[in-house]
Amino acid sequence: MARGSRHHRFFSSRKPLSYTLVFTVLLLLSVVFLMLLGLGIFSLPIDSGDSPKATRRADIEISAADGMPKGRKQWTEILSWEPRAFIYHNFLSKEECEYLIELSKPHMAKSTVVDSTTGKSKDSRVRTSSGMFVKRGRDEVVRSIKSAMFLNFVLVTEHGEGLQILHYEEGQKYEPHYDYFLDEFNTKNGGQRIATILMYLSDVEEGGETVFPAAKVNSSSLPWYHELSECGKKGLSVKPKKGDALLFWSMKPDATLDPTSLHGGCPVIKGNKWSSTKWMHVNEYKV
Repeated sequence: MARGSRHHRFFSSRKPLSYTLVFTVLLLLSVVFLMLLGLGIFSLPIDSGDSPKATRRADIEISAADGMPKGRKQWTEILSWEPRAFIYHNFLSKEECEYLIELSKPHMAKSTVVDSTTGKSKDSRVRTSSGMFVKRGRDEVVRSIKSAMFLNFVLVTEHGEGLQILHYEEGQKYEPHYDYFLDEFNTKNGGQRIATILMYLSDVEEGGETVFPAAKVNSSSLPWYHELSECGKKGLSVKPKKGDALLFWSMKPDATLDPTSLHGGCPVIKGNKWSSTKWMHVNEYKV
């Protein structure tokens, strides 16, 4: 009898333990799922028309003025893990894209690059586009886009530089380069650049892809590979699509620089390319 009672106590004590283990595993899975949603690595399709809360204020106001449909479906696509790159489809509305283009047209000037020695801008043959900077928080539309970045990308917007609007005409390009800095001068304000948000404001008939030549991906297996230009076939490439946003990280999760984030803008072969870039820093970027 004593042996039987001991066995009974043993198995009854294991029951609560197994329940606790199952509960712990489910809790951990829920936390991981929520983290993936928050980071934008995994997301559910959003129909802005059916869910007014998912529609940004700028979408409603501009769409109402132009009589355009208010809703658009948004979803996130994992592009690569080396580098970490994600496409946010239909991040910007048609009206927001056109607003940024019209806002920038009177102020466009030849694009420059940053001198690693002085920190000042200088001309370079590797970058042949034209561009201008939009002051952070300039107006309601710009503030709305800034808020959307915070909600979608889970990045602190005060760590970002102002929006840069870029225009590439036929033949213009940006040779492969890194967005992070290899000098101390340019990291004094905000620290190192950690990520880049590249928003496409227009479609491009041919060429103009964003290419990652060092990405650890078999680019020839991509379903859109045969639609790419010769430049675009030299690595993992993204074709510009109006309203889409490309988020890629210049630093790895362990805070080291990621050499696979090397990227460039392929020459535009036919049409025009409009885009907007926002660089994010590790710390607050003061303007």
